[in-house]
Amino acid sequence: MPRSRKVASTKTEIRFEASSGNIFKDLGFSDEEAVNLQLRGLLAIEISNIIEERGWSQRQAAQELGVSQPRIAEIMKSKIDHYSIDLLVRYLDKLGQRVSIVIEPKNEVA
Repeated sequence: MPRSRKVASTKTEIRFEASSGNIFKDLGFSDEEAVNLQLRGLLAIEISNIIEERGWSQRQAAQELGVSQPRIAEIMKSKIDHYSIDLLVRYLDKLGQRVSIVIEPKNEVA
């Protein structure tokens, strides 16, 4: 006769919260800081993507941008604490990119 085993079951309630569309705001940053962090993050991702698409090493990218290799490593790892929007836009310009800014009304989430 086969033995039966009791398996303890635990029910965990999973709660979901609607996103504001900005992960930094969702994490509790002020509105102003969240917008700045999101924009800097997007610019850094674009720089990383361009470097990868061109098949450059971090050293080669650093030479192209006129910075040290550790600076490129930071950008590639999205460590953007020391990078202003202005500086990231200048890097994109050096990479032959045009950055456009779109200004439109916010869609506030109630």
